[in-house]
Amino acid sequence: METTKLSSKGQVVIPSSLRNSNHWKAGQEFNVTDTGNGVLLTPRAPFSATVLSEVASMLSDKLKPRSDDEIKAALQADMRRKWRGRD
Repeated sequence: METTKLSSKGQVVIPSSLRNSNHWKAGQEFNVTDTGNGVLLTPRAPFSATVLSEVASMLSDKLKPRSDDEIKAALQADMRRKWRGRD
């Protein structure tokens, strides 16, 4: 177990071994929860949480469904275009 100190500015340094193992970089935001027996820090998500019902129908009016054959033809055309553009 590693230890740290509270600075005069109210800051606590999270040991580098924990930052590295959790892939936390400078600027990482945390939720702070008082557990009654201490403080729990949990990393905040990089975006706000959403509910499926809020986003499920976002594209329904904007995109026409494509068949498997149409998708395959489009992928083949894209590959031919990219292949011809090679140096």
